[in-house]
Parts: sequence; structure tokens; C-alpha cells
Amino acid sequence: MSTQGDVTKRPLPPGWRWVKLSDLIVTLESGSRPRGGALGIGSGVPSISAEHMLPNGTFDFSSLRYVPYEYYETMKRGHIRRGDILIVKDGATTGKTCFIDDTFPFRVAVVNEHVFILRVDNSQITPAFLFFWLWGPEGQSAIRANYQGSAIGGITQTFVEKVLVPVPRLPEQERLIAVLREQMAAVERARRAAEEQLEAAKALPAAFLRQVFPRAGQPLPAGWRWVKLGEVCEIRARQVDPKDYQFGALPHVNGENIESGLCRLKYLNTAAEEGMISGKYLFEKGDVLYSKLRPYLRKALVADFRGVCSADMYPIRVNPEWLDPYFTAWLLVSDQFTAYADKESRRARMPKLNRDQLFAWETPLPPLSEQKRIAAVLREQMAAAERARKAIEEQLETINKLPAAILRKAFNGEL
Repeated sequence: MSTQGDVTKRPLPPGWRWVKLSDLIVTLESGSRPRGGALGIGSGVPSISAEHMLPNGTFDFSSLRYVPYEYYETMKRGHIRRGDILIVKDGATTGKTCFIDDTFPFRVAVVNEHVFILRVDNSQITPAFLFFWLWGPEGQSAIRANYQGSAIGGITQTFVEKVLVPVPRLPEQERLIAVLREQMAAVERARRAAEEQLEAAKALPAAFLRQVFPRAGQPLPAGWRWVKLGEVCEIRARQVDPKDYQFGALPHVNGENIESGLCRLKYLNTAAEEGMISGKYLFEKGDVLYSKLRPYLRKALVADFRGVCSADMYPIRVNPEWLDPYFTAWLLVSDQFTAYADKESRRARMPKLNRDQLFAWETPLPPLSEQKRIAAVLREQMAAAERARKAIEEQLETINKLPAAILRKAFNGEL
């Protein structure tokens, strides 16, 4: 198999040297499956697998399972301790690397047969230093260079003979570890702050809608009234054959095309492009398309084109004297209507809102001019929320790239 190729041609900082990974470790072993494969919940010795190992080198123990104590005592391999480095050895996440540091919460634990345990020779390298290198872009590239097999392949124990590690003197390792821990902690704080901001930005659309639509039992603003939805709109679309060219050439809309809670399309293809062959409903420009399947997904849209839609959608035509289509779409993705629709649809075997349930809902209805004003305000608010979301996602993307950049600098002697 491949080695790291030309990696050793890059110059190392003074005092550094290339060392084979096999010369830096004292133990390399894989875990094992307990006798009978028995794993339980709630008691015993924690069994760590690839699913518990996170990309940031830490762990998620929310789905942890346990080896019964009587089986643990018979296991000859897979016991882990602080200072060990864990590497996923096969499967889709081959190479994923984690470190058992002082924050590891268990006194004893084991890994399963899909994970390697590396234990270092402390006279040459500190565990944290080797972990940072293996976890970083250069180490991951070196591991992947020794991948064997197909999609379910992985790495074997021979990879340690082919991987070369840049190693400085121990005092320099300790200095770099301290710097890396400080900088990685700062990155993690920034990442968490950005993720909290992102969640807040994602919650804005629903919050804007809650401010607009009164709940049942609340007093209505002056000029508003309660009406059943069926009094102000109808469904009168006819079914057509998308194999007929004139209909196959029309845009096709289903629930997958619509962004949840935002009343807009993610993408659009013709019925022919999507290979539609079963009957579809013909809708007209200005119709409100509502996904009746799984109402909690909150998918609605005002069509600004003629097209065909899935049988799992209602093409709703509003009475323009009473109802604005854009106001209607926002109403159909509001918390109030979604709670009603979800409750009603759950009475069926498949969560789907029928027409009678749809039209029976009592909606708060303001004057038409006020509906248009509300729809315009919501459109501006949703656009602002989307700009905020995108800006935070870009910030988070930049933050997520920082660890690799920091590690490259560290192992190039630039920290």
C-alpha cells in the first residue's frame, strides 16, 4: 500500500525528525466483542465504538452501551486507559481519531473490534502531541493513504510501519501541546457561540409568525374575525397525466421542493425531468400549495407559475375578495395551524390532513388590506432572518476550518 509519498520532502523545523509511527508506540491492538456479543444498557463497563467518537476528537456517550462485568473480566483485549489514542480501523469513518484525556469520565472502559488502541512510548513522544498530529490533516492523510479494500475496507496494523510522524524534542512537544489546547479551546468556544446564534436565527421565522397570528381564545384585533378556512378558499385542481407532453413540460412541485417554514422553493424541475408517470394535479399561478403529508413539516408555497404537483399536496385557490394568497401561505406554516393539522392528521394511520379537516379550521382573518401588509412585513422579516442565517453559517464554516489551519502551523513549526 501507499505511504505518505513526498511528505518527508517538506523541511522540518530545527530539532525535528521524521519517525515511523511503529517506533513511537508500545501498544497497538484492536478491541474485541464480548462473549456472545452481549451488550446492555445502564450498568457494566462502557463499550466505546466509532459512533461514540466525534470528529472533534472527543466523545458523545448519549447512546452508550455496556459490557456486563462477568464478560468484561474475560476480555483480553480492548481495555483503554487515560493517554490512549483511539483510531477507527474500518468502515465509513476509518481514521477517525479520539484521545482519552483527563476529562474522560470512566475509570474503566473498553473498545469494540472496529477500533484500534495506540499507546505511546513516553520517552519519545507525549500522547497528546501524537493525538494532535494523527487527528490533524497530515495525520489523517497518512492514515487514508493506507486504506485497503472497498467501501467496507479499512486499515490494518501494518499502517504504523508506513506512517511517518514529525517529532520535535519533548520540551517542544509540551510547549506546542499547551498552545494547541489553548487555541483549540478558543475555537470550541467560538464554535459553540456561533451554533447558538445559528439556532436563534433559525428560530426567527417561527417567532415572527407567532407575533402575527392570534391563538384560539385570544381576543382579535379590531377588524379581524374568525372564519372557517373552507369559507374563503377551495381546491378545484384537476388531475392530469404527466406523460402527456403538455403537462410533462410543466414544473413539478412536491414536499421535497419546499423549504420548511419559509414558503419558498429549494429547487424546481419539470415533471418529465423527474420521471413522473402517475397522475398529478394541475395548479395555476397564484394557487397556494400545501403539503398535506406530515403537516408538522410546515411546507407551503404561493406558486408564481402554472405547474403540476404531487397528490400529497393541496393546490388551494383563495377567494381574492377575502383572502391574500401570501397571507394564506404564512398562515399554513404558523405554529397555530401546524398544531391543529398535526393533531388531526395523527388520527389516521398515515399522518395526512384531509380536506374536511383542512377546511374546518377556524382562522383569524383580518381585512384584506391588513393581510397584504402583514404578508409584506413577513416577507421582509424572513429575508432579514435568512441573511442572518447565511452570515452565521459562513462564520461557522470559517470557524470549523480553524483547527486544521492551526495544526498545519503547529507541525510546520510556525506556532
